[in-house]
Amino acid sequence: MTKIIIVVVLLFILGSLGSGLIFLIRDKGRGKRTLKALTWRISLSFVLFLLLLLGYATGLLRPHGVVPVAPHHISAEPQK
Repeated sequence: MTKIIIVVVLLFILGSLGSGLIFLIRDKGRGKRTLKALTWRISLSFVLFLLLLLGYATGLLRPHGVVPVAPHHISAEPQK
């Protein structure tokens, strides 16, 4: 469930970024719609950062490396 919320927030961030670009092109930088869209993007990014910190602190999210590590119960030495 946590990962779904993170993906949804990321999609909202991308939507806000896209709308900011569209407003920038249409208004030629004179309107306040671009500023509002980018303010929403910054706010959503901050919320996402807090969600990631909260997920890590509560154990809902676990960091992992790029290369998967073998589970502890499997030894790395070949069996005889």
